[in-house]
Amino acid sequence: MKNFLLFLVFIPIFSISQEDKQNNSIKNQNSDFSNLSDGPYVFVEKNNLIEKRIINGEISSKVLGKNTYDTIYYPEKSTFKKINTIAALSDIHGQYDLVIELLINNEIIDKNLNWIFGEGHLVIAGDVFDRGDKVNEVLWLIYNLEIQAKNSGGHVHFLLGNHEYMVLQKDLRYISDKYKLTSKLLKLDYDELYSKKTIIGRWLRSKSTIIKINSNVFTHGGVSEEFISNNGSNFKRLNNKMRKYIDLPKNEIINDDIYNLYYGDKSLIWYRDYFQKYGDDLTDSDVSKILRLVNSQHIVVGHCSQDHIVQLYNNKIFGVDSSIKNGKYGEILIIRDKQFFRATLNGNKTQF
Repeated sequence: MKNFLLFLVFIPIFSISQEDKQNNSIKNQNSDFSNLSDGPYVFVEKNNLIEKRIINGEISSKVLGKNTYDTIYYPEKSTFKKINTIAALSDIHGQYDLVIELLINNEIIDKNLNWIFGEGHLVIAGDVFDRGDKVNEVLWLIYNLEIQAKNSGGHVHFLLGNHEYMVLQKDLRYISDKYKLTSKLLKLDYDELYSKKTIIGRWLRSKSTIIKINSNVFTHGGVSEEFISNNGSNFKRLNNKMRKYIDLPKNEIINDDIYNLYYGDKSLIWYRDYFQKYGDDLTDSDVSKILRLVNSQHIVVGHCSQDHIVQLYNNKIFGVDSSIKNGKYGEILIIRDKQFFRATLNGNKTQF
């Protein structure tokens, strides 16, 4: 009897909050939470920054210093001149480990993930979101490299692709199972993790959809004659238009002319017609006309998956979606002194 009483004395008394009860209930519904680790997600709440992480199914929150991150991000320039070296890739789709290998082997970053590309410009031509399960890691990598590049006189350009717009416009069909669990545990829809109330969400909304570096235009899908005819070729104005509609849910604009202009199959983020297996059979003269409309010599796009980086129409079009999304292989386009190189995963380079 004495031993039983002693046992009772040493039982710790815990006060379980209603929120803890709800979280435990969610975890009991799905055992996969115990293997879930994700974050950080940094929320802007009044005058505070709140960082949330998930570590083995447990939510960790902490208040950060007010100056830990910028909270205001201004729209970027749309045109850049006299840049000697450019690297471009696209459609990472959450394949963090593979893109790290590609960037290290091609001397964009070092093994500590630091920028070593000097005054070079790195272009990510859309589609970091969806499919893979390390989207957030890729976003923070780009965020940090952008800061480092600027400090070295270089630049990182993250262009928004169709999957960025899909997520921000609440079209969540292609998120991985991991992020469905994250959303459930944090009690937020996935798009809310990148809303205007988060650091990465605010940063994303400053990004461009189309830019010009030297005589090269970069965008995710492509530039169609129809789009330029209807919208003009002022890239700054086009980027501002795209930003204006970024928070309108797809179901609110799908029957509007706005949707067809900016999110239809002739738009910057969905166009596929340069590639015969995806779209129309454009002629060399068709492509030359598009280039004249945007006053450029080359257009670099992602969106249409290939086994490796390709050139089309006598080097007028370059496709840089090298199927990184599959997590097995990827390439990067290097432009140096007006010469174009296909750079492989192990760092070998072949001139086009």
